Amino acid sequence: MTDTAFYSTETAWCPGCGNFDIVQTLTNVLGDLQLSPNQVLLVGGIGQAAKLNQYVNANGFSGLHGRALPASVAAKMVNQALTVIVDTGDGDSYGEGGNHFLHNIRRNVDITHFAHDNQIYGLTKGQTSPTSDPCGVSPSGACNLSKPFKPLLVALAAGATFVARTFSGNKEHMAKIMKAAILHKGYALVDILQPCISFNKVNTFAYYKEHTYELEAAYDAGNLETALLRSMEYGPKIPLGIFYQVEMPTYHQQRPAIYDGTPMIDKKASVAQLEALLGQFA
Repeated sequence: MTDTAFYSTETAWCPGCGNFDIVQTLTNVLGDLQLSPNQVLLVGGIGQAAKLNQYVNANGFSGLHGRALPASVAAKMVNQALTVIVDTGDGDSYGEGGNHFLHNIRRNVDITHFAHDNQIYGLTKGQTSPTSDPCGVSPSGACNLSKPFKPLLVALAAGATFVARTFSGNKEHMAKIMKAAILHKGYALVDILQPCISFNKVNTFAYYKEHTYELEAAYDAGNLETALLRSMEYGPKIPLGIFYQVEMPTYHQQRPAIYDGTPMIDKKASVAQLEALLGQFA
């Protein structure tokens, strides 16, 4: 059952889409964390995954294609009390949004980024995406000659403090990973393997159930070198879990002169102060 406090409306997703499991699990996790809708901001760009904020009863913002991260980071910068969650697709996050993906990781702003990774562009009829398999044939008939983008490896190299992968068909595991990511202080990436039943006939629910496995209990998520090596493991078996998690100063903590405990939205500024600031640019 979806948490009723966050349940909003029916969706426009195809019946059987992996996004249903993601939105149901996410709303339940938000309820388990005892958050209320006014405490949560869900941000999306363009795409089927990015529609999630439109289907949940919480604060929502829909940005441009690939531009969800700048909006979410800005919202968190001015109101650190918000729980900010970004839901985007693999094309939205790693394609059009690739530059924002790299450099907002480096800032370590305390946001959670869920990338719904179905290895195609689902909104625009199944073109190959950055994470598509090499030479996988899309519905358009084009053969993908590019090497697949490795989001976990790139995120680790860019300095992400939380990097994980889960599968939408394993809701228990996905809930555990989502909860850990939201509670983490700093930028958290969760790459969610999410089948597109309409346009991706290879990476199906059955495919992922056969090819995924959870990282062993003794795995050390604090070892960056190990995380880098395991993040490159993608076939014939695909590991799931928290690859890397460390505590490092967040964006706010690195700027105590600006973020002194009072959210920026609550700080008062007089007209005279604003005029003085504008005068510096005259």
